[in-house]
Amino acid sequence: MWDSEFLLRVLWLVVCQAAAGSWSQANITSMLAPQADRVMVLGEWEERWQADRIGFHQPQVHKMLESNIDKVLAGRTGVRFFFPLCGKAVDMKWLADMGHSVVGVEISEKAVKQFFEENNMTYSEEPVPAIPGAKVYKSSERNISLYQCDLYNFSSSIEGEFGAIWDRGSLVAINPRDREKYAALIMSLMAKDCRYLLDTLLYNPELYTGPPFFVPDEQVHSLFGNSCDMELLQSVDALTDRHRAWGLDYLTENVHLITPKSV
Repeated sequence: MWDSEFLLRVLWLVVCQAAAGSWSQANITSMLAPQADRVMVLGEWEERWQADRIGFHQPQVHKMLESNIDKVLAGRTGVRFFFPLCGKAVDMKWLADMGHSVVGVEISEKAVKQFFEENNMTYSEEPVPAIPGAKVYKSSERNISLYQCDLYNFSSSIEGEFGAIWDRGSLVAINPRDREKYAALIMSLMAKDCRYLLDTLLYNPELYTGPPFFVPDEQVHSLFGNSCDMELLQSVDALTDRHRAWGLDYLTENVHLITPKSV
C-alpha cells in the first residue's frame, strides 16, 4: 500500500499541473484579448480583392517557404500540398513546377481567376456538388485545383488528405474566435506523413486591430500540441515601413513545422 505522504505528494503534483495548465490558458486569453472580438466577414475579403486592396499578396515565392522547403518535402516527391485561403499565391505554381500537386481554397473568384491568368495558364471551371454554390478551377497544364468557397465548407471528403500544407496568410487572417474550429479542420486534412508549415506574426495587438492577426507561439501549441509535434524553424524581424504605418513598433515572423504525432 502507498503511504499517506506519497499520496499527498502525488495529489500536490496533480494540482500543480492543473493549475499550470489553467494559468497558461489564462495567459493566452489575456494576450489575445485586444483582438478577441475582431470579426472580418467573408464579404469584406471579397471587397478587398475587388478593390485591389491586397497588400498581403506577394509577387514572389515566399522566402520562408523557399528556405524551408527541404524540411517540408523530407525527401518526398510528388507531394500533395494544401493551401488554405490561397489567394493568388505564386507559391502554388512554384510547387507545381517542381512536380507537386496543389489544392487551394479561396473565397474570392477574382483571386482564383487572376492566379491562372497572371501565370498564363488555361483552366476549366466546374461546380462542386458536395458544396452548394462552390466552384473548382483546374489548371490544364499543371496539377492545380482551386476551390472557390468558404474554407469551413471544405473537408477531406472533397480532396482527401494532404502530405503538406503551406499556411502563409491563413491562420493569421481568420477571425481569432474561429481558431479552434480552424485547427480542427487543418488537422482533419493532414495525412499521417503530413508536414504543415505555418507562418505566424508576433506584434503588440494593442497597437493594431488586424488582420493579419497576432498569433502567439503559446496558442500555436495550445491548438496543435495535443495531436502534433512542433518545431520553430525560423524567426525573423519582418517590420517594414508599411507595418510602421499601422502603428507597430516591432513585427516578428515565425515559421513552425507541425507534424502528426506517431501513434
